[in-house]
Amino acid sequence: MRRRTHLKALASVLAVPALAGCGAGADATDATRIIFWSWVPGIDQAVDLWNRTHPHIQVDLQDTPGGSDGTYAKMYAAIQGGRGGPDLAQIEYQELPSFVLENGMADLGPLGMDERSSDFVDWQLAQCTFGGHVYAVPQASGPMGLFYRKDIFAELELDAPRTWDEFAEAASTVRESSPSRYICTFPPANAAWFASFAWQNGATWFSVRDSVWTVDIASEETLVVAEYWDDLRERDLVATVPDFSSAWYAAVQSGDIAAWPAAQWGQAMLAGNAPDTAGHWAVAPLPQWQETTDPVSSNWGGSTTAVFANSSHQAEAAEFAMWLNTDPDSIALLIEGGYGWPAAVGAVEGTALDQPDPFLDGQNSGQDVFIAADESIDTTWMWAPTTASTYAQLADSFAAAVNGTGTFVDAVRVTHEATVADLRAKGLRVDDAA
Repeated sequence: MRRRTHLKALASVLAVPALAGCGAGADATDATRIIFWSWVPGIDQAVDLWNRTHPHIQVDLQDTPGGSDGTYAKMYAAIQGGRGGPDLAQIEYQELPSFVLENGMADLGPLGMDERSSDFVDWQLAQCTFGGHVYAVPQASGPMGLFYRKDIFAELELDAPRTWDEFAEAASTVRESSPSRYICTFPPANAAWFASFAWQNGATWFSVRDSVWTVDIASEETLVVAEYWDDLRERDLVATVPDFSSAWYAAVQSGDIAAWPAAQWGQAMLAGNAPDTAGHWAVAPLPQWQETTDPVSSNWGGSTTAVFANSSHQAEAAEFAMWLNTDPDSIALLIEGGYGWPAAVGAVEGTALDQPDPFLDGQNSGQDVFIAADESIDTTWMWAPTTASTYAQLADSFAAAVNGTGTFVDAVRVTHEATVADLRAKGLRVDDAA
């Protein structure tokens, strides 16, 4: 990574003379220079495009580790110290409220977002909006579907399950077909994956009104989800290996994992890590918690581009952030890099996400699943300023259950109580809905 940073710095120096001569009357040597922290793969291509076409504002992209791997800690230090941070940065949806609570983010409404709100998918814009103020530009998300091995399902005479009850029945059939085969894993360390199912089932873990936060993690909707996965785990119908681990990748490659309820970005992950299974996969809509003619999906993951309140170039940073996430050429480059599902309305049409994919045996997953999934996500879901600790508590409690102490239902209840305490410890007014 250090070598890449050095190469980017060198490339920036070499590019200055050429940029100085482009554009009518423009001169990059007199440009406003802004610093951008991001870990999104391939985003350097979009930044290069901006720098070639916008000589008045030059972006210095600094490749940082994923947010929870250290970048967020550096951001908080910069906010609290008043200097040393970037002008703008990548921030995941679930982390944004924590930065807003620290008064670390600029209000982008007066800087253009009030006029651009209709450019973005409603639920993603809602994730960036607090008290009527927009604190980040939505970038990408992970609408969910069910990836499954259609060759294995065909061998076992299974259809893609339409409901979670049918998924449980399919899990039993898959388990009986081989001593080493499971339909999927329940990854105990991945609280975000679990949260997506509660979201789909109509849960609302957090809400805020008149500065009072309501915590409702242990709602009936979430407990139904926990009971469901408890049941599959206790009947040994799902594995419990961590996702994205070596064991999980090996199981995906061998066919010992036959399905994966996952976000759209999982398609690229499967193709990149199990290339020998190309042509054997398909994707279907996420199973439903109830029989319905109006199916709903959920979201897993997603990021924003946020401008720091202590930046001395807020207007320029906001201009770049809005271009980055709405310009068709920029979006095409970001899709090529695998950044996820675009937040801009209609941005998918005609892109690589709207084409037949050989890995899915020619299936167009955008048209078949993910465009509709993106349009059916509940817009009321929001995160609290303590999401990181909520996730950590949930993961620890899930791991304890897998190791024989407690259940997933217990994990949800313990996490609810811990989250109420965390929010009160921050000095916030809290309504405990349990």
